Amino acid sequence: MNAVPATAVSPEISHWIGGRRVAGASGRHADVYDPSSGRVSGRVALASAAEVGQAVAAAQEAFAAWSQQPPLQRARVMFRFRTLLLDNAERIAAQISKEHGKVIADARGELTRGLEVVEFAAGIPQLLKGEYSENVGREVDSYSMRQPLGVVAGVTPFNFPAMVPLWMFPVAIACGNCFVLKPSERDPSTALLLAELLKEAGLPDGVFNVVNGDKQAVDALLDHELVRAISFVGSTPVARYIYTRASERGKRAQALGGAKNHMVVMPDADLDQASDALLGAGYGSAGERCMAISVVVAVGEKTADELAARLIPQVRKLRISHSMDEKADMGPLVTAAHRERVLGYIDSGVSEGAKLLVDGRGFALAGHEQGFFLGGSLFDRVTPAMKIYREEIFGPVLSMVRVADLPAAIELINRHEFGNGCAIFTRDGRSARQFANGIQIGMVGVNVPIPVPMAFHSFGGWKASLFGDHHVHGPEGVRFYTRQKTVTSRWPAPTAGGADFMMPTMK
Repeated sequence: MNAVPATAVSPEISHWIGGRRVAGASGRHADVYDPSSGRVSGRVALASAAEVGQAVAAAQEAFAAWSQQPPLQRARVMFRFRTLLLDNAERIAAQISKEHGKVIADARGELTRGLEVVEFAAGIPQLLKGEYSENVGREVDSYSMRQPLGVVAGVTPFNFPAMVPLWMFPVAIACGNCFVLKPSERDPSTALLLAELLKEAGLPDGVFNVVNGDKQAVDALLDHELVRAISFVGSTPVARYIYTRASERGKRAQALGGAKNHMVVMPDADLDQASDALLGAGYGSAGERCMAISVVVAVGEKTADELAARLIPQVRKLRISHSMDEKADMGPLVTAAHRERVLGYIDSGVSEGAKLLVDGRGFALAGHEQGFFLGGSLFDRVTPAMKIYREEIFGPVLSMVRVADLPAAIELINRHEFGNGCAIFTRDGRSARQFANGIQIGMVGVNVPIPVPMAFHSFGGWKASLFGDHHVHGPEGVRFYTRQKTVTSRWPAPTAGGADFMMPTMK
């Protein structure tokens, strides 16, 4: 299916540098689509290295004053920003749905989860408190403090154009840093709305900047000597690249990569509850979530058969519609190219011998035939050797793998290269404990299908799902965007005496 070209000159989506919109100067652009109609809705400017440099320079210029603002003053900006997000929630959600394609209810939920990080960041005076030790030696005291890094950057994916940036910049800015955001060029407009609201909240010009672009812009951020740290969420190959290149240049990096999230269903589980959970976790947002459940691990043949019998009619009855339909369960995929990619995975599963219980390839929405739609697909009898099991599909495709017992399920999941999230549905506490303790995954749900931590905890996976030592937001986010300084001080009375050449001790 080919995208429909625009019928008129499409509006340009610009950058945000130094507190204002700045038109692109590189001469390079990319089309932005309305996934529900398949039509071009805008053209986003793709920044050159020079334009990235302008944003970094604006951030560096603002850093001296912003970093010296008392944490309480920075927190008050976050409080005002929170209020403005709530006041403009419908406007932001509509923009997300228009460019991403997720249904409006899901867009509202995305914004709510991002808002929670803003609320966490508003507590920054408490979060930046250091430690104090009196009399570590005679008349010697020690104390620690956490100080901002300087200019930091974030590179964010298309699937959460509000939530993932909100995972990053509120914590970074509240800690006293200045931020340069490079959002996805597929749905860039939400970032500019957030920039406008930050300015309205009283954030000084230059503290937050947005440069739209592609790999050229990302490389410019990675190579710029004034960028001290970079956060990324996206695919594993790109995460590995960003982490390696940033680390080689002496920068801090937290790079979150791909996922293949499994949900184990035990024989004692409430199968109605489990199937409902799988429906939402597997097909919500058309599967375009890094925490989507893409593999169900059924323990026992009877469990698998009964679960399949429940899932088949539910997947077939998914309400698929345009993104602004309040009654829709699922909207279109983000681009025509991504739709073709997901179709290729379904074809691969069939050719490799998986049993396709529900085939979503023939779906078309009346009145939106050029939209980037797919129906939900459900596979059974999937094996670990198949491509649809090994790789991240990022679409409305759920695969069922059958195993004999819980140890086999744990072994299966632990062998996979990704370690982002997983879940178990069971009524047995011992099984849940065995699973939670034995699984090599960063985020675990027990009768919770999408175990995304709240903002006051930290988000991140293991293995090829995370490169770097720090997870995002929560306490880990504060540690990532600050560095510790320890001061040891003494104020003795003046005494006569010579130099002391011994290593200082408590004596």
